[in-house]
Amino acid sequence: MTRPEPRPGPVTGEGFTEIADRLWVARYAEWDVNVTVLEGERGLLVVDTMGSDETVRVLLDDLRRLSRRDVVAVVNTHEHFDHVHGNARLREVWPGLPVHAHEDADIPDADTRFASVALVDLGDRLVELVHPGRGHTRGDLVVRVDDCDVVLAGDLVEESAAPAYGVDSFPFDWPGSLDLVVGLLTERTLVVPGHGAPVDRQFVLDQRDDVGTVAETFRDLVTRGVPESEALASAEWPFPADGLQQAVARAYAQLERPRPQLPLA
Repeated sequence: MTRPEPRPGPVTGEGFTEIADRLWVARYAEWDVNVTVLEGERGLLVVDTMGSDETVRVLLDDLRRLSRRDVVAVVNTHEHFDHVHGNARLREVWPGLPVHAHEDADIPDADTRFASVALVDLGDRLVELVHPGRGHTRGDLVVRVDDCDVVLAGDLVEESAAPAYGVDSFPFDWPGSLDLVVGLLTERTLVVPGHGAPVDRQFVLDQRDDVGTVAETFRDLVTRGVPESEALASAEWPFPADGLQQAVARAYAQLERPRPQLPLA
């Protein structure tokens, strides 16, 4: 599992804030990561579970302050440690807790996997899990809560920093995956990113254009024969270039083809 660079900040957050009917988000300063909780008749669904023992203790305290209801399911939006570390600890508190993830996500704790679309039944509300395609990782999923028009986008969308292109990202797939996410949105949808404040549909459209520009710029550089070592300095980018270093290797490996060899005499 590839681990992103830690984002500095204190462990504690501000606790949970209700942003829609029985849907709360806590934005924690360490890695500026979001944890979302949905309540239904059956209990609570927790989406993402923090990245260290200390942050998980804070999360559990915040969950206890939020509700006396049991957690009945966990969803991981992708495999990175800052979104999955607390799975085991939550299972200690709530034995048998199912953990939902995409089938391609490398999450050992996940025991309820799906390929394209799945539903989590909370009794009086259904929560839809959708794999829109590869992007930030190969196993990204988004969570759609239709009854309150909220979509949890994981790290396919980021508000407080540029999208994170790591060694396990897919620069050429990301734009198409965001196209599918946009298709799930209405003009009023509230979108919770993996990191940062909730955003609207226009923000997602703008970020989709930017990741599309990254993909097309890489395609142009490879087509023109620009060496990989010169790629970042040879174009203008919609995001800080120092955050695209790992994307360069991913893009060039995917697009470069061996040059034809003349037949030997």
